[in-house]
Amino acid sequence: MAHYEQSLSGDVEPFIAHLDQVVLGRSVTAKQEDAADHRIGDARMVVRVYERYSAMGGNRVSLSVAVLCVGAEMSVTAITSGGSQAMFFKINTLGEEAFLQKAVEAIQGYAA
Repeated sequence: MAHYEQSLSGDVEPFIAHLDQVVLGRSVTAKQEDAADHRIGDARMVVRVYERYSAMGGNRVSLSVAVLCVGAEMSVTAITSGGSQAMFFKINTLGEEAFLQKAVEAIQGYAA
């Protein structure tokens, strides 16, 4: 499992559109598996789950991104999972790390 967190400022709608474009646009096998959007008072939580095929591992890996928004402040967490063929412990997490790197590029690219 690979993990990344960052705080950002801005509007969540363009951020999610940017995230979708970068994550889905750079892999022919990537797709959005599910999504959620919740509001409580001034807080909003947006979740996206993506999946793609990892040629290095010969399997699929998932990327979950959660964005907590209050006003113009956003807290973003991206976590990957999968990408190992071992039964009891993880070996070959290169697919997870590569998928997470796409999310990191999208998050940092939006922040710039």
